Amino acid sequence: MAKTLVVRSFARALGLDTKRVQFTPDLMPGDVTGSLVYDARTGEFDFRAGPVFTHILLADEINRTPPKTQAALLEAMEERQVSADGVSRALPDPFLVAATQNPIEHEGTYSLPEAQLDRFLMKLVVGMPERDAEVAVLRRHAEGFSPASSPVSRPWCRRRRSAQRSRPPRPSR
Repeated sequence: MAKTLVVRSFARALGLDTKRVQFTPDLMPGDVTGSLVYDARTGEFDFRAGPVFTHILLADEINRTPPKTQAALLEAMEERQVSADGVSRALPDPFLVAATQNPIEHEGTYSLPEAQLDRFLMKLVVGMPERDAEVAVLRRHAEGFSPASSPVSRPWCRRRRSAQRSRPPRPSR
């Protein structure tokens, strides 16, 4: 339901880069994080950054890929960096992952362990919209819908994040 449009609109409004990865059963960790590629011209291996090197990554159907690939993404989320061949490479700041998943009862899905789910800030269950709402979204898209251009900036986002981190935690109810 327009996940890519939502993520791209969010990124555009914040003036950030975005990429999308379709998680499939044959996706390897290096396909997400990047890997060393041999350059025949120089005779050396060069690091080719994967799609995780962006500000906002849409990880579409994250539970369709094997646990090893899920773990590579979740580690990058936790560490805010990727390591290849003993070299750590920092991810852009800010870095955020918006992930979707298929219902676990679907064939070919791998559930995310509870210990890894805590890396996500929230879980949002989105049902199908009413027919009229869906038609309105499609109409706006066909008419060339474009999100507002940069009402906020990266420095503003960083200041807000720093302010939030410096607040004492509120007691849970």
